[in-house]
Amino acid sequence: MTGVPRVVVQPPSPTGGRRVRVDGVILGVAYGIADLLEFLRRAGLEDVESLDLETSPLIEWRGGGPDMWPPPARS
Repeated sequence: MTGVPRVVVQPPSPTGGRRVRVDGVILGVAYGIADLLEFLRRAGLEDVESLDLETSPLIEWRGGGPDMWPPPARS
């Protein structure tokens, strides 16, 4: 799988976002699937809309899968 980026989606933070890393580089904080897909596009992955986010071997989910996007905590 040389040349295929490794995506890690970190557990939700207290603000509700999840840090996204590709090949060890932080791309940003996603607050939902749309943000994650945009990060994947920017990382050079093609046809990300057809990617099965839950079962794809490209993505390592930590602290919950693609359905875990809690609302931000209120102060």
